[in-house]
Amino acid sequence: MRPVVRFLENNLIERIIAEGRDIMCKLGIEIHNERIITSLADHGARVDKNTQKVFFTQSLIDKAIAATPHSFKLYDVLGNEAVDLSGFNVNFTPGSAAIYYLDGTTKSVRRPTTSDYIRYAKLMSKMKNIASQSTAMIPSDVHEKISDSYRLYLNLLYCEKPVVTGAFTIEAFEIMKNLQLAVRGTKENLKAKPLTVFSCCPTSPLKWSEITSQNLIDCAVYSIPVEYIAMPLSGFMSPVTIVGTLVQHTAETLSGLVISQIFNPGTPVLYGGSPAFFDVRYETTPMGSIATMMIDCAYNEIGKYLRIPTQAYIGLTDAKSLDVQAGFETATGATLAALAGINNISGPGMIDFESCFSLEKLVIDNEICGTMLRLVNGIEPKEDFPSLPIFEELLHDKHLLIADHTRKYFKGEDYLPGPVINRANRSRWEEDGSATEWERAAHEVEKHIKTYQPTRLPENIQKDLTKLMKSEGERYGMNELPARI
Repeated sequence: MRPVVRFLENNLIERIIAEGRDIMCKLGIEIHNERIITSLADHGARVDKNTQKVFFTQSLIDKAIAATPHSFKLYDVLGNEAVDLSGFNVNFTPGSAAIYYLDGTTKSVRRPTTSDYIRYAKLMSKMKNIASQSTAMIPSDVHEKISDSYRLYLNLLYCEKPVVTGAFTIEAFEIMKNLQLAVRGTKENLKAKPLTVFSCCPTSPLKWSEITSQNLIDCAVYSIPVEYIAMPLSGFMSPVTIVGTLVQHTAETLSGLVISQIFNPGTPVLYGGSPAFFDVRYETTPMGSIATMMIDCAYNEIGKYLRIPTQAYIGLTDAKSLDVQAGFETATGATLAALAGINNISGPGMIDFESCFSLEKLVIDNEICGTMLRLVNGIEPKEDFPSLPIFEELLHDKHLLIADHTRKYFKGEDYLPGPVINRANRSRWEEDGSATEWERAAHEVEKHIKTYQPTRLPENIQKDLTKLMKSEGERYGMNELPARI
């Protein structure tokens, strides 16, 4: 039996959805995109052009929900299936768009560079429990106008896994789409085997900016999957109660869903978000708050009720280093997310309110992810009945260390973490040098990067990617891209 956790009864889910839909129809959603406004009006929505508010209709919402796929898959750069976003399947991906980097050598925080990003992409290729990569950091050594596409370029060059990404500008989508087409070859192949998921963020409360709403259109045209990242802040930019925040999250997410589906019915999407319970004491948005985690798990239940695959930024920490708080908050979130069946869990490697990335934390979080993947497999008998022969062998041999039953099921019954998690007794730990968690994590990072195997992406495609990226850099005055060391 698969263990699950639930926070909402169906009648409460239905009431929240009904209230969210009511807000969309009666209060409206502010949309700063004339093409979308015109299209919604053509589909029966009422528009107030003075306020740029669109008042949806119940039938428009119904049609969008009906058109949305109940699941989809992601494929790696070679075209192999890598991520199954359906049912209660759980997949992990790193946190995204960090503006700072925790340097593992100096233990200080600084802006990330191309070199840091390459190390990250190489390391991600070895993280067996994290199914997809993300555009995790924003390199500071390239022009800001290409910082979004440049991240995707490096991901595709150094790691074969699919990518969770996003565009910072309307113009950037073109190069990011072309990078994917260089890998897949045709628009049809990209649709058949999606390579990325684009994050598209409404602005709370109840608004879509020109950039993010245009991203929705562009992704829909190419059937590129999107995840709606609504970010209501309880007690600040949304009602202070969890239920009130869920109502707002529902309205913001469903409005994005309608936009995607009117431009291309059947566009694959994730019912996602990155809300937080605002901490008025420090004016922060804590991702390690238990209320934040409960909101994430609850809107996941709403998404599942609507039969839409889900995503959440959860399983990360507000801590500033790899300390007890980091472990406590990350493991709590990852456990709840896995038990809730969130399909794409975004968080590994991230610290400090989604603003800083750590490679050392990534290797630790990889072990947390492995533990959670084992947890959701639950408990089932494995040649345990009849039990009598096993216990006869135990009484005869005084142990079961080399029993056939033990050797067959030992590795699968528990999750056996790598060296970054210490399970030795104290004397052996001391004999091995008494390494701290940070030291073990740093050692694992270097070991994985040194043993990195280059991607199997064909060389001609790699050259095409570089040619596209160089051309994009030249548009913004960069005659050369940073050296890839």
